[in-house]
Formats: sequence, structure tokens, C-alpha cells
Amino acid sequence: MNPDPQHPRRGALALRLLALAAVAGLGAALTFGYLGRLHFAFDSFSHLRLHFAALLLLLVPALAALRFRAEALFALALGLAAPIQTVLFPPGVEIAEAEAGRATYRLMHLNLRYDNATPEAFLSLVGRTRPDAITLTEVSEPWAARLALIEAAYPYRIVCERPTFIGGAAILSRRPFVEGSPPSCGNRGAFAHASVDFGGRGIEIVALHMGWPWPFEQPWQIPRLEPLLGEVGESAIIAGDLNAVPWSHAARRLAAAADARILRGAGPTWLDRRLPAALIGWIGLPIDNIMVKGGIVAGEPTTLEDVGSDHLPMMLEFSLAPAREPVETVVANSE
Repeated sequence: MNPDPQHPRRGALALRLLALAAVAGLGAALTFGYLGRLHFAFDSFSHLRLHFAALLLLLVPALAALRFRAEALFALALGLAAPIQTVLFPPGVEIAEAEAGRATYRLMHLNLRYDNATPEAFLSLVGRTRPDAITLTEVSEPWAARLALIEAAYPYRIVCERPTFIGGAAILSRRPFVEGSPPSCGNRGAFAHASVDFGGRGIEIVALHMGWPWPFEQPWQIPRLEPLLGEVGESAIIAGDLNAVPWSHAARRLAAAADARILRGAGPTWLDRRLPAALIGWIGLPIDNIMVKGGIVAGEPTTLEDVGSDHLPMMLEFSLAPAREPVETVVANSE
């Protein structure tokens, strides 16, 4: 039986087509992520932008070994361009250092996870770090009872009830709420809003929890959150589990509604516990985000130790810019 001389050629062609399909598929997924303004379905791709880019870069050595030079160069260019544009040159990020002598404060944010099996780890972290204010999501009924244990340290609070078992948003504060500005809940308990007195100045704090990207809740939830964010005052901190990365159209749309800027630099905050421990930090997603506006002089947010949730706690140190002095208007005498 004579060997088929066309067999090696057919094998090489199939391999080339497979390589082309992999590069084209990942390239398309990357491109779709930049079209979120057109439809929420495209925006869903943006959350995995860095993962798609990493897969393209992993393909480069294999493509080069197979002498698929054009495909290798395309994968290399696209795999490098996406993370450089997204991570190294993010739009609208302002990180500042507090001036010497100016009072500094700290805000902690965490998605507690409604069924967290180690609530004492979070309570211990709060006791050790003593943030001035805490924003929380997934405050389920069991969590609401446990948070009562730190009520003496955080007597000013609002816990929003949500008609689901995962619970709602909450704000806890060591500092009093501004008199005459009662805290409020919105979006079926996913939005908590309070005005907190920081050294005689009222700073508005928001805790929010968005649903999952398309085809889940985000497309109908965002239009309901935008009016609530539009009512947030001149100086505010908005923290929440957005289920959206900061460069997504969904996150940027919320920031635009509040006229706020998204702080970057904390790294992945959501961790899939099914992954090997060595990979969790690399494959996680930065879907917990903090936004600031007005007179908030914000540092770079950081992540803290694991406390049993599938999210990491975040800490933001900030200070307040000097209050604007009222401008006296002098009316000239017309006589």
C-alpha cells in the first residue's frame, strides 16, 4: 500500500487553518469588547479582554515554531496592544497624594458573600484596620445579625433589604450621618446612599451591587441606577461590586452618570475558588470598583487579605480638598 503523498500537505493545511481560526476567534473577541457602546452583548467580551490577550500571546511561540510568521506577528501585535492600552494608559484616572498635615480617612469595601463560612475573619479585619466607613454588598440575613456585633464601633449604618437570598447593600460608619440628610435605599436594595460627616463636611457615600453582564441583569439595571447616581452630591465616594471591569462600557456609563472617576490599580478582586491557588491572582477580575468625585483627594486603592468571600476587601485612603470659599459679588452703584 503506497502512502498518500497528499497526507502531510493536508495535515499542514488543517493545522494552519486551526491556527488561523484560533487567532481570528481571539482577535474577534478582543475587538467586540471595544464595541460595548453599541450593545451590551459586545460589552460582555470586554471583561475578559486581558485573558483573550494572554491567550493570543501564548499562541505566538507555537505559531512561530510552525513557521506561521504572519499569524504569529498578528497575534503578538494584538496581544500586546490590548493590555498596553487598557492597563498602562487608562483614561480618566487621577491618583493624588494627601498634603502633609491634612486629615486622612479610610473606606473599606467588600462583597461579603451571602454564605461566607468565616464571618469572624471579616470582623477581625475590621477590628484591626478600623476604617472610618465601610461599604458592603450581599448583606444577607445571617450577615445582618453578625454585623450587630460591631454596632458599638459603627453605630451609624444603613442596611438595605433585598428581595433575594443574597441580601442588599449596606454602609457602616464610625462618623455620624449628616443631620437632616437621612440615608436611603434604592434599586430593590442594591443601592445604599448616606451623607457622612467627616470633620464637619458632608461627604456622600454610596454602596451598590450590579448584576451580571449581558445576557443577565446589567442591561435593565443600569438605566435604573443612572438616575440614583445622578442625584449623588458634589463630593462623594461610590464603591461597589459592579460585576464589571473598570474599562468596560458598563462601568464607565455608571461613572458618567455620577460625574465621577473610576480609581484603578487595586488589581483583581474577584477570585474563582475552583482554580488552583497559584492561578487565582492571575485569572481573577477587577470587578469591585471605587469611584470618587468632587473634593475627594484619593490615593490608590489596595486589596486586603482574604476573609472567606470570593471577593477581596478593598481599602481606600483619602483626604478632603479645602472647601471652596464663597465668592462675594460686589454690585456697582449705578448712580
